[in-house]
Amino acid sequence: MSDLTFRNAEESDVGLILEFIRKLADYEHRLDEVIATEESLKKWIFDKKQAEVIFAVVDGKEIGFALFFLSFSTYISNVNMHLEDLFIDVEYRGNGYGKALLKQLAKIVVERGYGRFEWTCLSWNKPSIDFYLSLGAEKKDWNVFHLTGDALKQLADD
Repeated sequence: MSDLTFRNAEESDVGLILEFIRKLADYEHRLDEVIATEESLKKWIFDKKQAEVIFAVVDGKEIGFALFFLSFSTYISNVNMHLEDLFIDVEYRGNGYGKALLKQLAKIVVERGYGRFEWTCLSWNKPSIDFYLSLGAEKKDWNVFHLTGDALKQLADD
């Protein structure tokens, strides 16, 4: 893995970020849910700085990405890195690149003094769950809820 490097995304990478988001959504059987655009990614990641993206690079080619943002924990009174997306291209899996990308993110958490590194995983994705547990991650008993579209507007209007 001496050929693996990491680089932070730049504004000119929005097309590549969207490509990785679509690849991940396809893997998760949720491609029809992707409404992200290059313009929306530019706005929220680069203009408003609400998220960051790191690419895993092998031989000058981006082979994976991680998109993360900060959340806040009242219990520990500190910010957390929330990993929203992590994806390694299929042909590069099984070589330790996913673990190396997680390790790079963990280094960022430690260097920046964040309190925790957290993410969610689809309940059917047993290979990923097993992988995360092998790293020492704890599986919490939280349920994730989303409000979007009409349901969000209805709650806001009530």
